[in-house]
Amino acid sequence: MDGSAVSEAPASLGRYSSRTSARPAVDDTPKTMAELEDHRRRLEQALSDLKSTQARLLQAHKLEAIGQLAAGIAHEINTPTQYVTDNVEFLSRAFERLCDLVVVSRELVASVKAGAPSADVLARAEATFANGRIDYILQESPKAIQQSVDGLHRVASIVSAMKDFSHPSGGEKAPCDLNEAISSTIVVATNEWKYVADLEIVFDPDLPLVRCLRDEVNQVVLNLIVNAAHAIDAVVLGGANGKGTIRVETIHDDGWAEIRVSDTGSGIPEKARERVFDPFFTTKPVGKGTGQGLAIAYSVIVEKHGGEISFETEAGNGTTFIVRLPVNVHEERLSTFCAPLRPLA
Repeated sequence: MDGSAVSEAPASLGRYSSRTSARPAVDDTPKTMAELEDHRRRLEQALSDLKSTQARLLQAHKLEAIGQLAAGIAHEINTPTQYVTDNVEFLSRAFERLCDLVVVSRELVASVKAGAPSADVLARAEATFANGRIDYILQESPKAIQQSVDGLHRVASIVSAMKDFSHPSGGEKAPCDLNEAISSTIVVATNEWKYVADLEIVFDPDLPLVRCLRDEVNQVVLNLIVNAAHAIDAVVLGGANGKGTIRVETIHDDGWAEIRVSDTGSGIPEKARERVFDPFFTTKPVGKGTGQGLAIAYSVIVEKHGGEISFETEAGNGTTFIVRLPVNVHEERLSTFCAPLRPLA
C-alpha cells in the first residue's frame, strides 16, 4: 500500500463510525489490515528478489573477472610450464648420452678384467666420451633440475591461489587471514599489473583474523588492484613510459582491519569523485570497465560487513582506496601469515 492510502485509513474509519448507514468500523479494520499484510508480503518478496539479484550480480561479476583473468593466468602458467618442458627434454637427451657412457664403461671394465682393453673398446670409449659432452651435462643438469622445480612450484602456487580466490564462502562468514587472502589475489591478478607497475606489499604481521565472506572480500581487493593497474596504464601507456607503483598495505587499527591499495596513476577527476561508487559509473574507455566493480565493493564492505570504504586522491599523484573491516575482539587472534616486506618480482 502506498503512503497516501495508509494516511487516509484513520479518516475513513472516523467517518464510518459517525454514520449509522455506513458499515461498522469493525468490518473495515480486517480489510485494511489485510491490505497492509499483503503489501508487507510484497515488500518482503521484493527485498528477497533484490537480494537474490544482487547475489547473482556479484557472482556474474566474479565469473566475468575470472574470465578476463583467464588469459593472463594461462600465460603465467604457460611460461614456467614451457621451460620445464625444455629442461625435461634436455635432461632426456642427457640421460641417453649417459646411458651410452654406462654401456661403454662396462665394456671397458670387462676388457680390463680380461687382461687389457682391446683397441676397439678403447676407441669406442673415447668416441662416446667425446660425443657425450659429459662436462656440459654435469654443469647444466643441476640448473635444469632447479629451474624445473621452481617452475612447478610456480604453477602450483598459481593454481593454489586461483583455487583460494574462487572458493565460494557459501554465504557464511568465517575467520579469515586477510594477508594470505590478499596474497592469493595478487598472484591471480599478476598479469594485470606486472607490465605497468611494480607491486609493493606491506602486511601487518599482527593483523588478527577477520570474520568475513572471504571470496567476496577477495573480489573487492581484485577490483581495487585491477583499477590501480588501469589507472597507472593510462599514464605509462602499457609500460612505454616506464612503470608505476601499486602498494598494498594492511593495518590493525583499534578494532578495525584496514586494507589500503595505492597507485601512482593520474588520480580521480574531481567531477567524478562523488559518483565512483554508483552502479555502472566508470571513467574508463568503452570496453575497459563496466562500472560495477566499486559499486559491488561498496555493497560487500558496507552493507554485508558493516565496514567502510573510502578513497584519497590527488590529481596527477594517484589514488588510495581504504577498506576497513570490523574485528570481533572476542574472536581476535594473531595471523600466522606474514608476507615479506619487499616488492614482488
